[in-house]
Amino acid sequence: MDDQNKNLILATALSFLVILAWFLLFPPEQATPVDPAAVTASQSAPDIAAAPPVPATGQIAAATPETAPPAPDADAPRLVIDTPRLTGSISLLGGRIDQLALKDYKETLDPDSGIVELLSPVGSERPYYALYGWAPAGNLGYDDVPGANTVWTVESGSTLGVGAPVSLVWDNGAGLTFHRTISVDENYLFSISQSVENATGATVRLAPYGIVARHGQPEGSRFYILHEGVVRQTDRELEEIKYKKMPDMAFVDREGANAEVTQVEENGWIGFTDKYWMTTLIPAPGQPFTSVAKYVAGPEIYQVESRLPLLSVDPGATGGAETMLFAGAKEWETISHYQKDDGIFRFIDSIDWGWFFFFTKPIFGLLHWLNGAFSGMGIPGSMGWSIICLTLIIKAIVLPLAYKSYTSMAKMKELQPEMEKLKERAGGDRQKLQQEMMVLYKKEKVNPAAGCLPLFVQIPIFFSLYKVIFVTIELRHAPWIGWIRDLSAPDPSSILNLFGLLPYAPPEPGSLFAILSLGVLPILLGISMWLQQKLNPAPTDQTQAMVFAWMPWIFMFMLGGFASGLVLYWIANNTITFIQQYAIMRSHGYHPDVFGNIKSSVGKKAKPGKK
Repeated sequence: MDDQNKNLILATALSFLVILAWFLLFPPEQATPVDPAAVTASQSAPDIAAAPPVPATGQIAAATPETAPPAPDADAPRLVIDTPRLTGSISLLGGRIDQLALKDYKETLDPDSGIVELLSPVGSERPYYALYGWAPAGNLGYDDVPGANTVWTVESGSTLGVGAPVSLVWDNGAGLTFHRTISVDENYLFSISQSVENATGATVRLAPYGIVARHGQPEGSRFYILHEGVVRQTDRELEEIKYKKMPDMAFVDREGANAEVTQVEENGWIGFTDKYWMTTLIPAPGQPFTSVAKYVAGPEIYQVESRLPLLSVDPGATGGAETMLFAGAKEWETISHYQKDDGIFRFIDSIDWGWFFFFTKPIFGLLHWLNGAFSGMGIPGSMGWSIICLTLIIKAIVLPLAYKSYTSMAKMKELQPEMEKLKERAGGDRQKLQQEMMVLYKKEKVNPAAGCLPLFVQIPIFFSLYKVIFVTIELRHAPWIGWIRDLSAPDPSSILNLFGLLPYAPPEPGSLFAILSLGVLPILLGISMWLQQKLNPAPTDQTQAMVFAWMPWIFMFMLGGFASGLVLYWIANNTITFIQQYAIMRSHGYHPDVFGNIKSSVGKKAKPGKK
């Protein structure tokens, strides 16, 4: 077998091993079942777990949020939230932002599917909400400040909308009047202004805080490749804590809650992130605060807090703080806007870009731009065409490397007669053959390993694009053509029902026959890999020829369950690679006999490549 075929087999085998390793290292993590009894218990257990004591460092508050449990608020008065992209309500019990749904996103592709519900109140199946309050210090007690169960009064506004804030007020009856104003922009960013008027005869000390609490883990699969759980940005770095790791957090407070406490001196934020959605507490840029992640066992409550510095409010004076809350979809353009225009430090990193972030970020940026360009031209299925166009651009960027590789492969073909002579002279002496071949390669300036070079570049690009398609919401439910209605999901067609011609549904994912239920795109992927092989004759060694022949079809089955967008990229990449390699080989005088090699693979005599 010549060295070119060895290189091709090595490249294909390496690709196979990489994909296999991906399956072994990053299998879908099984969803953790939620005990209904625990959910029921969480509705009556303390929601605001006792926070761990925080050392007073500079201006950072040593006071902690109230420990009283939030009461179910089925009968509490509410204020409506209504914007072009959000719908929901605010409970006047605690002033909680606890009903929120995203108008632009449906749960499934079913036309009758409901929209995505992000936040839900105490008393619902899975409470998830944001609330704000004040932690007392000095001579103040928790009864003197508003907390989770404080009943607020509407001061102004009846519906929270874009350009229409609402204001709440609460008087503690002892000389302190608290105000809270909530506004929202056209996307997903709430602004919360908290203030206190001191009409007492003494200076009071207290600290504002924000909390996002979640009862139980969210439904859905867990993936090792995807981070879901706490995400927080400090002055120095981005930190992530998966839900399953929160019970193991090192600090245990006096109430038994596991916690991690971080002091942020200038810029940061903390919240919960899911695959596509996020709820994040954001102090004003430049504001120091204490960032807390907490887990309460038993009721299984996950909680994040932002505790602002203590305020000293003199008699007759007013003190307050401005914070923000992001609650919505992790859209690249929206989050990037908040980072650039609102000064939210490194907010774009709330999207899980993965290990190859230096590839993933620019790849998605280019893909997003292409999608906008195609959409602007009114082209349907713009994201699918953007993936194909992205493939063309990537192949153009790596063309110099590919040209060198394919040129080396073409020269190897030219050296075949000389190599055959070397084999005859060497007889069975393999060491002598190898030495003379190295002399020939050096003389002709040929690198026999050059054929593998494009593959080593392709692997991180492939994984980066996999990450982009898997985690970015812009690919979610993005259609392309015909039956491809979601590029983030596998091809829904199936060869088992002749791609919809037979009146049978394809096997359910995870069933025994699902692996055989290949769609159109995976089949095209296998064919494109098979045709790429046919640029060269099959190896003369029968075992190696058999491995070589089966490799495209093994890949076809392995990648059949991948997202359609990724399979589309691989098909486009294989097609462009075939054209490039064919053209470069012809430019060096070697005419690949593709049809002859195909005939040879089915037992017919092939014509040799022509010079």
